[in-house]
Amino acid sequence: DVRGLRAAATKASRCDPSATDSFVRPEKPLSVFVAFFQAAMCSFIASMCVTLPISVSVVKLLEKCGAIDTTRRENLSLRAGKFWARWLMRILPFASVDVVVPEETAPEELQEPTIWVCNHISMLDIFMLMAQDKKVRGKKARPLKIIYWKTLENNPVNKLFFKACGFIPVEMEDNKDGDNSYNMSSFKTLLKMSKKAFEDGFDIGILPEGQLNPTPEKGLRPIFSGAFTLAKMSRRPIRMMALSGTQNLWHADDAIGMDVRSRKVKVRRYPSGRKFSSSEEFAETFKNVVGEFGATGNDLPDNELNAWIDGSRWAEIQAKNTEENLAPA
Repeated sequence: DVRGLRAAATKASRCDPSATDSFVRPEKPLSVFVAFFQAAMCSFIASMCVTLPISVSVVKLLEKCGAIDTTRRENLSLRAGKFWARWLMRILPFASVDVVVPEETAPEELQEPTIWVCNHISMLDIFMLMAQDKKVRGKKARPLKIIYWKTLENNPVNKLFFKACGFIPVEMEDNKDGDNSYNMSSFKTLLKMSKKAFEDGFDIGILPEGQLNPTPEKGLRPIFSGAFTLAKMSRRPIRMMALSGTQNLWHADDAIGMDVRSRKVKVRRYPSGRKFSSSEEFAETFKNVVGEFGATGNDLPDNELNAWIDGSRWAEIQAKNTEENLAPA
């Protein structure tokens, strides 16, 4: 019955309005809701590409006129970026964002100079973190300078905005085969710029995977030791954040790209910063805590999560390894 088949096809293609926060894109033509979210996201990106250059150019002009100094220019440029990301995301609600933060955080904790680390699963990550920064890190948190792969400056909007905010570029030895080794001359410059950033009242943000992760559901990419090295040399604690869901809006795999599959996004901030004893401890903690959240959108069970965050789980692993090494063959 042709009419029956048509009716069934029409019914199947309709999008349930009650499920607009989460959906899987069908293989058939786009539903109205999916098309709207996709168009809203593209409009958001296009709007950011217009508003950011205009805003930072005005701030740069103020610096050239002598009205503000370099540190003030970097701070104002970053604030402008966060303002536009936050309001454009409200005007163009392509994502449904759930921010998860500790119930109680002492204000002085967020005023302590800190190195922030987060996973990297989408080109939307930096926009999402800027838009949600007040909710995630708090209104009184220190402004954040991001360490980024210098090749991103090939995009003129990235280059203009990153330089205006005083973000810190770093070059990698080889980024094609998953090698997360820093170019050492570039790393020395990074250390100098990071020290200056702390002195000027900024925190540092690092993406320890070094590259976009096209398969967050399988866990993290190899973790490079730059975050731990910087924390050790600057004597600053490391605090963790995590993202989940942005890859369903803009995927790292070009074959998928902006093929919107879900609009649910989660942003997580974990309690208290910590000074790790070794790069191995940091990598394992980050992998188990942030990797789990990035893969599933949920934390580990509370007792396991707390054990990784306070370091007791790593101490158990080390004690077990020592015991095994001392055991007679």
